[in-house]
Amino acid sequence: MKKYILSLASLALLMGMSSCVNDLDVTPKDPSTTMVPDELALYAKCYANIGLAGNTGANGDCDIDGLDGGTTGYVRQLWNAQELPTDEAICAWGDPGIPAFNYNQYDASHPMLRGFYYRLYTGIAFCNHYLSVCEGVDARRTAEVRFIRALDYYYLMDLFGRVPFTLEISAESPQQIDRDALFNWIESELLELLPDLREPRALKSSDSGYGSVDQDAANLLLARMYLNAEVYTKAARWADAKNYAKKVVDGPHKLNTTGMNGWSPYQMLFMGDNGETSAATEAIFPILQDGKTTTSWGTSLFLMASTWKSDMNINSDFGTTEFWAGNRARRQLLDKFFPNGDAPNATYEDMVAAAGDDRAIFYGVDRELSVSTPTEYTSGFACAKFRNTYASGGTPNNTQFVDMDFFLMRSAEAYLIFAEADARTNGDVTSAEGTECVNALRRRANASTQTQYSIGQILDERAREFYFEGYRRTDLIRYGYFGGSKSGEYLWEWKGGAGTSGVSFPEELNVYAIPDEDMNANPNLEQNKGY
Repeated sequence: MKKYILSLASLALLMGMSSCVNDLDVTPKDPSTTMVPDELALYAKCYANIGLAGNTGANGDCDIDGLDGGTTGYVRQLWNAQELPTDEAICAWGDPGIPAFNYNQYDASHPMLRGFYYRLYTGIAFCNHYLSVCEGVDARRTAEVRFIRALDYYYLMDLFGRVPFTLEISAESPQQIDRDALFNWIESELLELLPDLREPRALKSSDSGYGSVDQDAANLLLARMYLNAEVYTKAARWADAKNYAKKVVDGPHKLNTTGMNGWSPYQMLFMGDNGETSAATEAIFPILQDGKTTTSWGTSLFLMASTWKSDMNINSDFGTTEFWAGNRARRQLLDKFFPNGDAPNATYEDMVAAAGDDRAIFYGVDRELSVSTPTEYTSGFACAKFRNTYASGGTPNNTQFVDMDFFLMRSAEAYLIFAEADARTNGDVTSAEGTECVNALRRRANASTQTQYSIGQILDERAREFYFEGYRRTDLIRYGYFGGSKSGEYLWEWKGGAGTSGVSFPEELNVYAIPDEDMNANPNLEQNKGY
């Protein structure tokens, strides 16, 4: 049953997006040859939009006309939009849109933002279609699809601000919704659907339901929204952030604290068999990947291949033949682990030892610490966090595509949401309970602990825990360090395109422009300020 939900996606369009049937107990042994109910195929397609570009694998047709899977990959473009404009990552490639991300110089014609924008709306269309023709068939699956639609709208709200909004399939151009109104809709939608989701349960890929969302997914998304509510609505919601984060912290999705065969518990979260080991207990919303049945250029393979180069010491166990040598770390990320600026030119094993933190999974041999030349991959330390190696010692399913599930949501996020919201309501330092949330992560990483943490220290801790996972832009905006009047207080290499010293840029760039193609097609839209 591993990867069952997404493996059904290849049939979704072939089945036709038309009607539902009542016989919902079909569990095909071979989804590639067995017909499945329309309802189940439509349901699968709503999930598949996050992990796959289309219906026939990495090299098949994309669901979005005129764009390829790489340009529109959900995880790939979320990563680009959230990591490349920040202090964490920079890319050596010259693909259209990459330099603009690196230097915070994007506009309404940005091709990758356009791809992600249309990927999100494609997902919303799939969900709207399911909900329009399958209403009343299965309450749990209906709640899951509503959650996925709410998640898509969350990313649109976070990245693009005021966006088109519709809950139905229609030829009419949708109206634009204000950011605070969209926040209120997502909040009410999550609260309403939450009781119909499966009760939280930590699962592995061999368990039925692995890969589908449960109540903790809704609790965590609500906690994330409340943490950023002041950005979206101008009103802080710290108490609500603490409340919903605590539901997750106290729930069954526990931190992975068990290593295997010399691999640390943290490293196991990003390995080829993370759905089969103790790492899976931390996964709240894993995006399923398999080297044979759910191949994609834009999900886990992208995270691995774009960050590795063949000269790195991998002991022949990286798990894929793909080495793209593009994305690597900016110095400011290494400084979170080495505050004295003394990160060593070492292998990833020695880097971890030198940092005294299992999360410092970087490679510095024949690399320069500072990014003096953005177009040169070895200018900057490599991130070795993602790999297709099996912690159990098993063999990957494919020599090119990878098996690592991407944990789009994991319980560690709730720990740091609680700690930050706690500090913000406790004189800018954590209480004993908030301190323990940070210390739990640091103990897991074999790092030193403290008796208290400031909100600034928690921001640095979020970098250490979640680097290269697609959080950073949102975090920097919440702290005022991305664009705007306060952004000059924290500069990083190539920020604003101004060399290694960096410069601040206008607050308007805290949201991306609505793509010009949609502006031209929809007369109801007004462009975001500054574009």
